[in-house]
Amino acid sequence: MGLFRAASGLARVALRRNLARAAASPFAAGGGGALSGARGAPARYFHSTPPRRFAAPAPRAVPLSRLTDSFLDGTSSVYLEELQRAWEADPTSVDESWDNFFRNFVGQAAATSPGLSGQTIQESMRLLLLVRAYQVSGHMKAKLDPLGLEERPVPDVLDPAFYGFSEADLDREFFLGVWRMAGFLSENRPVQTLRSVLERLEQAYCGTVGYEYMHIPDRDKCNWLRDKIETVSLREYTYDRRQVMLDRLIWSTQFENFLATKWTTAKRFGLEGAETLIPGMKEMFDRAADLGVESIVIGMPHRGRLNVLGNVVRKPLRQIFSEFSGGTKPVNEGEGLYTGTGDVKYHLGTSYDRPTRGGKHIHLSLVANPSHLEAVDPVVAGKTRAKQYYSNDRDRTKNLGVLLHGDGSFSGQGVVYETLHLSALENYTTGGTIHLVVNNQVAFTTDPRSGRSSQYCTDVAKALDAPIFHVNGDDLEAVVHVCELAAEWRQTFHSDVVVDIVCYRRFGHNEIDEPSFTQPKMYKVIRSHPSALEIYQNKLLESGKISKEDIDRLNKKVSTILNEEFKNSKDYVPNKRDWLSAYWTGFKSPEQISRIRNTGVKPEILKRVGEAMTTLPENFKPHRAVKKIFDQRRQMIETGEGIDWAVGEALAFATLIVEGNHVRLSGQDVERGTFSHRHSVIHDQETGEQYCPLDHLVMNQDEELFTVSNSSLSEFAVLGFELGYSMENPNALVLWEAQFGDFANGAQVIFDQFLSSGESKWLRQAGLVVCLPHGYDGQGPEHSSARLERFLQMSDDNPYVIPEMDPTLRKQIQQCNWQVVNVTTPANYFHVLRRQIHRDFRKPLIVMSPKNLLRHKDCKSNLSEFDDLAGHPGFDKQGTRFKRLIKDQNNHKDLEEGINRLVLCSGKVYYELDEERRKTERTDVAICRVEQLCPFPYDLIQRELKRYPSTFIKTSSSFLLHGSYLTCHEIEHSCILIHLPVFLLYRCRDRVVPGGADEHGSVQLHQPAPADGDEGTGPGRHRGHQVRGQGPISGHCNGLLLGARPGADGAGAEGAAARPHQLPVLILMKENPCRFLE
Repeated sequence: MGLFRAASGLARVALRRNLARAAASPFAAGGGGALSGARGAPARYFHSTPPRRFAAPAPRAVPLSRLTDSFLDGTSSVYLEELQRAWEADPTSVDESWDNFFRNFVGQAAATSPGLSGQTIQESMRLLLLVRAYQVSGHMKAKLDPLGLEERPVPDVLDPAFYGFSEADLDREFFLGVWRMAGFLSENRPVQTLRSVLERLEQAYCGTVGYEYMHIPDRDKCNWLRDKIETVSLREYTYDRRQVMLDRLIWSTQFENFLATKWTTAKRFGLEGAETLIPGMKEMFDRAADLGVESIVIGMPHRGRLNVLGNVVRKPLRQIFSEFSGGTKPVNEGEGLYTGTGDVKYHLGTSYDRPTRGGKHIHLSLVANPSHLEAVDPVVAGKTRAKQYYSNDRDRTKNLGVLLHGDGSFSGQGVVYETLHLSALENYTTGGTIHLVVNNQVAFTTDPRSGRSSQYCTDVAKALDAPIFHVNGDDLEAVVHVCELAAEWRQTFHSDVVVDIVCYRRFGHNEIDEPSFTQPKMYKVIRSHPSALEIYQNKLLESGKISKEDIDRLNKKVSTILNEEFKNSKDYVPNKRDWLSAYWTGFKSPEQISRIRNTGVKPEILKRVGEAMTTLPENFKPHRAVKKIFDQRRQMIETGEGIDWAVGEALAFATLIVEGNHVRLSGQDVERGTFSHRHSVIHDQETGEQYCPLDHLVMNQDEELFTVSNSSLSEFAVLGFELGYSMENPNALVLWEAQFGDFANGAQVIFDQFLSSGESKWLRQAGLVVCLPHGYDGQGPEHSSARLERFLQMSDDNPYVIPEMDPTLRKQIQQCNWQVVNVTTPANYFHVLRRQIHRDFRKPLIVMSPKNLLRHKDCKSNLSEFDDLAGHPGFDKQGTRFKRLIKDQNNHKDLEEGINRLVLCSGKVYYELDEERRKTERTDVAICRVEQLCPFPYDLIQRELKRYPSTFIKTSSSFLLHGSYLTCHEIEHSCILIHLPVFLLYRCRDRVVPGGADEHGSVQLHQPAPADGDEGTGPGRHRGHQVRGQGPISGHCNGLLLGARPGADGAGAEGAAARPHQLPVLILMKENPCRFLE
């Protein structure tokens, strides 16, 4: 019957060595008509790198520490014998699972047959090991490849001859006992024939589904799966259920055929070859709804996305067809058309409330994504977690995340692993994600043997102890079964589960690609291979389960609807952003005017929350240094003076919380803060108990209203998670802080493809705040720069167009892609954070957060700067709202005509310039801080230039072509607008850091000595290079800066402008003085 095969020579040695007590097998030499022949060379492997041809090594004893379940790795009879002898001598000397086994086994043996021989016991043990081998490795024998191209070597441990059994033993009865196991062994049948056991094992583990679950260390989980796999009879669906599955498969297949017919040369990345995914997903969602799921967030790549959009999420088919005909159309928002740049149709998302087969409704959201495979994974996880918070889903049973993957990307993209490892973290878990791998056995043109080193593409999920169900994609009912099983697992154990749908790709990577160039043998088979629909229809017809008339009726119905939707697509116009939740109702698009609001807070509220956030429990014993910090903070609140950065941030959080807003901060080491400044979570030095003051601002405060969490050591996944979290509800301040700004490029895909361009492509706003510690402090090239210039380069603030301004109506910030700020005071940081919430639109905020300013003696604010005084928006009055530009702090009302130096700077360099100004007692120098670099504050810059028409200098604390030099466009055009004739000079170091690094690795090199021959008293000398003559400016500063180099024909400078951090320096002057702060 094919249950045996010839044992290899090494296997025979193993038998003689380890099964000496067993009767010698007459089939060991390989003879016997009923035995299978020797294996030939495998033709192709969909599952792995080609395995070497060798027999299974001789079994050896396994250390007890490696046994995670009763017999997980037990394949050695010698080991069992030794274990049994040890148990007989001392039952406590073996693991509890073995103790239970031997007690039940020996007890049953004695009860069944008092004269049971030792040989009979050994045979029973060997049969149990065979059962365990099927549970562990049965998937290697399963028929998974629909093309039948692979010939996988079957492990020797699945051969009964390996355990000393022969064909003569097939109908012998063996004692199995009744013991603490699940599956068919739990049935009250202590005696079974070898044939019945093998048939059950083959049926359960070697059909069109292969199960991997024995790596899971939890016995309850393994037993639950054994019961599902081994004890359930053959899947028998009713007539009505089969009609539903067939109808869904017809929709999936005809949808692809219809697109291929109407748009023959269009790229659509169709699902041909994997059509069973659609009915599988629908059945999974139906089952999930029956188990209590109310909302599902879906993330997926381009492959099959249109089919999922149309048939699963129910995006209007006419809209999909319209996008094929005319591209993405603008959305009518009532007050204007919300256009954006749009994106290709197989990147777009949508949402829909879908009825289920069980009569319930479930909300589906498909998240838009870029072509960067798997980048959407953490975004989906974050959005799911946010849904659970806002729906009070503490058990995480009502909201589910589902991720679709390709086989190449699931094993190849690191963000998959990063996201998987968020799944069990307290502040990131979503209660389990269902992963569906569309395994079409080729990644563009790359074979699996070149694309991964692991056996399966899903092996990465074993790190999380996730069960993995491999299924033949041509078997519709098997796909439906494992999809439903995945939903049941997730709702039962609240952990990840993987479904690997082994299928194929009928066409190339896209429909106009020729796949036979690189996979000729595969596509020779595919061309004659029937579709899953044809296979299922023939199966139903042959079995008499359904009639030809029923099939024709279903096909005709689907075809009619597709043609009607195609006709209606020609006049289709979207009238709303139907993928936004109700939380976003009333929020404005960039085409609608939003008013600017104050962000100050009443003084009495500031005092009250300040007292609460600086008060510790009486019996709590923090570290004495932390206790001192909190005492100092309390004094700041009481006196209203000397508010530092950490207190300003905490006040922003606290005031938003008492207003009812959710605040979430995450990142590496954010609880304490990288620079030991935040201390939002403090630890009792004796008990280790943790206390978060911001969790105790009001009575009965929800424990998650404020969430601060150290994250895993990941930038990509954690930033993506927080972005997804911020997208769900605009009434939350969500922040991600990098450990150092330099490390933000580990998440560059999120910045490039989501944060900077997501609204333009997908019309989705997000208010995420990204804090990037930034500053040149001599800490080396990896701890110095957040690459401010990169964020400015990615900004779409047009430097050639100065927008119209109005003090109360300003659309400039609504029409830019994000905001970039370099804030210099705790009060302004307070206001920029509160501004994120107190307006009726959302934009990402990039903050160049400080390092040495956290404790700088001059970087302080008074409590009056946080209050709600009325005044001009951010210019004349302190504390009303965020100041895009902070004018000079000295009173120049009577001296403006005497000012001949105006310095525009950004960031911490201000404090160094101001210190040098005080040292040299310069009263003719004004220093203004540009706090918001994008969108650029044209109106405030022009106002300052008009106040000081004599001169103008722009400086920043970065190297040539780094930092905020990109704002030179905006500065130049502001000068042009007010007709200011200037000289344009550029200052940089005499030497720069070589090799493109951000900073020197030593403090000594960071602080260069004065050059020989320098005049003046400054600590360092820098040369200016005149690149343009006197008169009105023409051309563009960017080109000049790119071409500017230090040279001897420029003039030296001393004092504040010559300090080692102030680079580059852009000087625009009406006159042509050669020195600054002489």
